[in-house]
Amino acid sequence: MAYRGTVKPYSNFDAKKDAEVLYKAMKGLGTDEKTILELVTARCNAQRQYIKAAYKTLYGKDLVHDLKSELGGQFETVIISLMETPLSYDVTELRKAIKGIGTSENVLIEILASRTPSQVVEMNNAYKQAYDCSLEHSITGDCSGCFQRMLVVLLQASRQQGVDEGKIKSDAEALFAAGEKKFGTDEDQFITILGNRSADHLRRVFEEYKKLSGHEIEESIQRETSGSLREVLLAVVKCARSVPGYFAESLNNAMSGVGTDDHTLTRIMVSRSEVDLLDIRAEFKKKYSVSLYSRIKSETSGDYSKTLLLLCGGDDA
Repeated sequence: MAYRGTVKPYSNFDAKKDAEVLYKAMKGLGTDEKTILELVTARCNAQRQYIKAAYKTLYGKDLVHDLKSELGGQFETVIISLMETPLSYDVTELRKAIKGIGTSENVLIEILASRTPSQVVEMNNAYKQAYDCSLEHSITGDCSGCFQRMLVVLLQASRQQGVDEGKIKSDAEALFAAGEKKFGTDEDQFITILGNRSADHLRRVFEEYKKLSGHEIEESIQRETSGSLREVLLAVVKCARSVPGYFAESLNNAMSGVGTDDHTLTRIMVSRSEVDLLDIRAEFKKKYSVSLYSRIKSETSGDYSKTLLLLCGGDDA
């Protein structure tokens, strides 16, 4: 499969040399932010891990600690995020979403709806190791009701593989009966089917559902559910249709309205930069008739903006 990330491994990579460059950029009076952001965004995540190790070996200091003490604001956040491994970054974001003041439902929804089953298994293991309690335990202690149940189903990471031809029609009928057809909604059917079937299978179910009801399943979810349950069900449907499409929409939402949701903008740009950011860019252009690059440029500023634009990897103007 073709690589769809925007950040690629740097060809003449030398971890020791990079560590020296970063050290020099932070040494003495003032910080050379330009050098830092250009180097960090031009190395893939695996290479950044080697740079961290080389830095410690050369100077007996922690690179992330030094970067934190030299940088500030959103620029610091994006650079520090890029220095974490993708798994560690997801786990940290989940922990912050649960343990902060109130729960950041949107973070839990985005990560659990968009990651592959094997990534969810890795997250469960890494979370347990880091915090000595299960991710499921943390989430159930923080969320409730149908929303909690849907997240728990997603945490099981046990989506069926492939398409079960025999179940397409019955799944569509079950969803129709659980929502449109009855007074009140049988949320359990939505949770079970949307949480356990493969994306390929669900896309076929959505087609069948449209034939039955005369409209898209998203419309039914909007009408039949509310709050966080509605948001997680919609995210699962959108990710089943197209993960890059889902992230293009999330990026647009993060940059719409009063002020920019920098937390979401940073998280998506960092976490998808070596996965599918090229596809997200294409979807963004298609949906909003403007390039992701130009939109980021108009919504952000300073070194933070420069870093995100380098991660974006080009303008589809």
